[in-house]
Amino acid sequence: MSNHTQSTAGKRARKSVFAILMTAAVVAVAGAGAAGASAAETEPRAAVDLGTAGSFSILSKSGITDVYASAITGDIGSSPITGAAIHVGCDEVTGSIFSVDAEGPACKITDDTFLTGAVGDLEIAYRDAAARTTPDFVNLGAGEIGGLTLTPGLYKWGTDVDISTDVTLTGGADDVFIFQVSGDIKQASAKNVILDGVQAKNVFWQSAGEVVIGTTAHFEGTILSRTLIAMKTGASINGHLYAQTAVTLESNTVTIPAD
Repeated sequence: MSNHTQSTAGKRARKSVFAILMTAAVVAVAGAGAAGASAAETEPRAAVDLGTAGSFSILSKSGITDVYASAITGDIGSSPITGAAIHVGCDEVTGSIFSVDAEGPACKITDDTFLTGAVGDLEIAYRDAAARTTPDFVNLGAGEIGGLTLTPGLYKWGTDVDISTDVTLTGGADDVFIFQVSGDIKQASAKNVILDGVQAKNVFWQSAGEVVIGTTAHFEGTILSRTLIAMKTGASINGHLYAQTAVTLESNTVTIPAD
């Protein structure tokens, strides 16, 4: 074989090896990119930061009404409406009652600045929950979740959500549930939201409509409502009631979640 032929063959061999190496490199990079994307999507979702609102079991913008007697653990308050719109007795609250002015229950603490900041954080928390993207479940059960056992993740509905029978949230102590609801949330009387290994502090219900918890029903998690939150007679919640209008109570038990 001539030197020219040997040189040409060598060049072709080197080109072939180079092509193989480049192809392998591209495949490796693509694989790494795909793995990275997958890892990012499966990272645990972050809880909604409640900021200074976090010390409140009940916080509203338009007042708190009450049918005596309720048992409330945690601070309560309302702003910017006058403290005269807080119709809760001092003996019903294990915590502090905050008012923007001198009106309200006799034991109130007047602190307009603190309340303004807390309500601002409430609104930020609502927007945070509403803005979460890439839901794991969309329009699950056509809005009826009673009877289901739900796993951690982001849930989104373009409808109302109904809880007509018990619903169970199952997972670990650090797992986060975020429910985005464009309509109302309605829980039937004597039905329960049940936590199985999950902590109430990591469960968030964002509703653009009103939230109604039925008579003697039990609820778990933070409610972030654009409008009204209504607790019917004897209903209870282990969580927060945050309303951008009013909260109505009827002899309820409201307990702030453990940290």
